[in-house]
Amino acid sequence: MLQEYLKLNKNILIAFTASIVISAVIAQILSDQSDYLNTTYTTIADYVIYFSVFSGLFYLDNRKKYHLESGGIDNAKLRHDLKKLITSLGIAEIVYTVVRWALQYYFLTINYDPYLASIISQGISTIIYMVVVNLSVKITRLYKDGN
Repeated sequence: MLQEYLKLNKNILIAFTASIVISAVIAQILSDQSDYLNTTYTTIADYVIYFSVFSGLFYLDNRKKYHLESGGIDNAKLRHDLKKLITSLGIAEIVYTVVRWALQYYFLTINYDPYLASIISQGISTIIYMVVVNLSVKITRLYKDGN
């Protein structure tokens, strides 16, 4: 069970690292845009990068977990776990999005460099996200019941 939490957190942190770097570059490239557009476009890029990297890593870590001895896939177990994972991530994503957008917009309005506003807002939001997702995973019992 602890190993599953560690793999999940590793995947989240790697995905956020990739999205922080790319989002900072995009924020700087879009520095001539209004603050709300810069924030919105950067947040969209953040999501595309984060979910692409996270999904790939999660798949690589769990691709054998749902295989049956007969060679098929345990679809019931896969659906059950995906519901719990989506619930856990979904709750954290809502909190993350609100905090990240508000912080980046605020930092841009007080004249932070766009790349720095993106990095700081994403860093703070990531910490909050990690707390919420780990609490949600515990509450939904994602790694209980023999998972």
